Amino acid sequence: MSNSVLIVAAGRGHRLGGEIPKQFLPIGGVSSLRRSVEAFLALDAIDLLRVVIHPDDQHLCEQALAGLDDRRLLAPVHGGSTRAESVRLGLESFAGTNTRKVLVHDAARPFVPASVIEAVLEALNEAEGAFAALPVVDALWSAQGNHAIAPVSREGLWRAQTPQGFHFDRILAAHRDHAGEAHDDVAVARTAGMEVTIVEGAEANFKITTAADLDRAEAEVTRLQQASPKQDYQ
Repeated sequence: MSNSVLIVAAGRGHRLGGEIPKQFLPIGGVSSLRRSVEAFLALDAIDLLRVVIHPDDQHLCEQALAGLDDRRLLAPVHGGSTRAESVRLGLESFAGTNTRKVLVHDAARPFVPASVIEAVLEALNEAEGAFAALPVVDALWSAQGNHAIAPVSREGLWRAQTPQGFHFDRILAAHRDHAGEAHDDVAVARTAGMEVTIVEGAEANFKITTAADLDRAEAEVTRLQQASPKQDYQ
């Protein structure tokens, strides 16, 4: 039975602007997509990995992953018009591969720690689904326009990250039955009645969405270069 990874890289990154989707932009000379792929391939527990891309990004993907010689890295597949559809198409591509557990990860989270990946995989020994998340620590307020109305309790609230992992057969069936878009794959799983557990994520595992996030990513690369090569991201 294998552990497979689906890296979702089919988005267009409209909020960031520019002609090149954010997952292909260089961060310290290496694209976010490649950093994400390498983070998973660095682990022996990963048996197969595939990237799902927009049909227009075939050449960008080839450039980003050029020189990666790893038999576990499969040819990319094309996604659909929504993230949910792209994930479903990616999952369909693993049918027949003896996949038991699958991890779905955003290509725009290039600094996912090995410890987080391993924790999600470990949680799947007991649960049908598991995902990385961080508890909400900031004060929350409801508002109308820019007028504060009332504080909102942050108890029980979490900031979801990826990877989000699942028993393969269950999440594939859930995506096949799901209609429309979804916030993430946990939403698809919960709609299908799957039990999903939370494991602690990492602040370094942030998603690149804005220009400020790109600056933060460059700073993270500098920090990692100054750290021990064997040190896990914190």
